Amino acid sequence: MIHGPNLQLLGARQPSIYGTADLKEINADLKQRAAERGVTLEIFQSNHEGEIVERIGMAKGRYHALLINPAAYTHTSVAIRDAIEAAGIPAVEVHLSNIYAREPFRQHSLIAPVCRGQVSGFGPASYRLGLDGLLTLRYNKRASKG
Repeated sequence: MIHGPNLQLLGARQPSIYGTADLKEINADLKQRAAERGVTLEIFQSNHEGEIVERIGMAKGRYHALLINPAAYTHTSVAIRDAIEAAGIPAVEVHLSNIYAREPFRQHSLIAPVCRGQVSGFGPASYRLGLDGLLTLRYNKRASKG
């Protein structure tokens, strides 16, 4: 799980848009949900594009999937997009708010085309739905191989 810039401010920053759950609560919920499904989840948050790109670059051969909320980098980062594509693992993009119901500049994701799916607009549940989607992709990949 990678959280992008300013997500450490959740709970206090624009609660009318992002809700009142803070990042600690979201992470605890994700870790519990992952543990219930027998999955280990590593969580990382950074306000720095290069750190996010480096973390994604370490993913191939280390992780089975990537859940990411690129936050503001959703709309601007070719570097994160390219890193996800190069990692070659299933990725799901998540957002607390519905980015398509926001300002025009937020309505385009550079990240979505290199992801298997995107979940937005369900508050903290977007993270749970994204994790469930990744686990479904992983299971279906195994099942299709016999």
